[in-house]
Amino acid sequence: METQKLWILIAKKYLAASFNPVAHELNELDWKLSLSEDKNKFSQHISAFANQKGGGFFVFGITPEGDEAGITSDEGQEIIRKLSNLARESVEPPQKIDHFFDDSRQNPLLFIHIPESIQKPVHMRGKGIEFSYLRSGGQTRKMSLQEIANAVLNSRQVRFEELEALACSQNKIKDFLDCESLFNLLNIPLSDSQESMIDHLINQKILYRNGGQCSVTNLGAIVAAKDLRQFPGKERLPVRVIKYRGASKLETEGEKEFYQGYGVGFQAMMRYIMEQLPTSEVIQDALRKNVSVYPEITIRELAANALIHRDFTITSTNPMVEIYSDRMEITSPGELLPSVGIDRIIDSAPESRNEIFAGLMRRMGICEERGSGIDKALFAVEFYGLPPIDFINGPNVFKAIVYHPKKFKQMSQKERLNACYQHCCLKWVSRDFMTNTSFRKRLGLNDDQYVVSWRVIDACIEAGLIKPSDVNSKARKYARYIPSWA
Repeated sequence: METQKLWILIAKKYLAASFNPVAHELNELDWKLSLSEDKNKFSQHISAFANQKGGGFFVFGITPEGDEAGITSDEGQEIIRKLSNLARESVEPPQKIDHFFDDSRQNPLLFIHIPESIQKPVHMRGKGIEFSYLRSGGQTRKMSLQEIANAVLNSRQVRFEELEALACSQNKIKDFLDCESLFNLLNIPLSDSQESMIDHLINQKILYRNGGQCSVTNLGAIVAAKDLRQFPGKERLPVRVIKYRGASKLETEGEKEFYQGYGVGFQAMMRYIMEQLPTSEVIQDALRKNVSVYPEITIRELAANALIHRDFTITSTNPMVEIYSDRMEITSPGELLPSVGIDRIIDSAPESRNEIFAGLMRRMGICEERGSGIDKALFAVEFYGLPPIDFINGPNVFKAIVYHPKKFKQMSQKERLNACYQHCCLKWVSRDFMTNTSFRKRLGLNDDQYVVSWRVIDACIEAGLIKPSDVNSKARKYARYIPSWA
């Protein structure tokens, strides 16, 4: 039921408080009999409520003396329309409103909610920031310079995920969003009540109420869209999976685009990718079984990483998964954040370009948001005995390349150094040290090939990638190594 919305309960408490002990208006609530023709005054009220902590409320249908005179449904609809326009067109940044028509009373009242704005101060459109307002003593007044400065300090930029992607009526939400899959992934029972469903979607920042309509946010489209092509400007968001016949792009064997949102479509995408990968036959439980030459956890973590950390300001390319005969490449639009170097991608502190998106994907069980995804991918690569993952940063993309199994003799010098560096980093994050023995095992070398292992380790030290854990130790046989940054 709509009356379950928290802001309605709060507004009713403020209304009751405004009548006791005598009728008086509050900073949080302003009651009116009807909407006057003074649009400028109402715009100032909107500015003041949007700048106030917790936002504020209008209640229509109450006389200046505090008597509940009531309001008709038609009058209420006209007030909602006019206030929605004022909130959108008369203040900067534009604001959104919510409403509730309480016809359970003897004299029905219209409640209007102006939420607190993320960006502050909210000021009159077409005028300077000094035309910002606040509530004080139950009245609306202009902010002082000090109050404006404080509002700026408490402001933040609206994130991409919070912006509107599409406006629709409440009855059309399920036409655009896969609510059933979304709720299943979030372990939330899908209620038969439309209002209950909408409240859950609002809590997850999937949509918000905007006047008499609902607005699906960019987050809602990215995570839960039934078809991303239904959302203007999101045509290049779908993931493309391409399989080539050889080691080049000359001949395509198959291609598929995944138009669902990244969250609700992730499992189907992963199933398709794993079906396209080359396999090898193994004996398991006395039975022959074909398994992928690439570890599924590696592909899963790299794919999730590519989606969660992509740069949504880059609209000229899709996320890509390209499968060749000797490798697969997973490409994400956007370079690494400046604070994350390519050499520190292992064991890096969790930092996301899209925090709200990453948080929702974690709640859906698609990522952990602990900065451990890349580490898991590399551990699995070592366990499978594959060449090291090659990470390429820029321009405008971040790419991870996973290679088909290779013997040591087939690996390039760059791959050998990367294998040494990544192995050393993984040992370090496990609170261990790399040794000649552990590195030989990583490369699949025999015990009598320790000289070969030393050559790679020495070259890695010379390249400044690793260093001895004890520079004073002379016992090379028992030498232990750590990353150069450790």
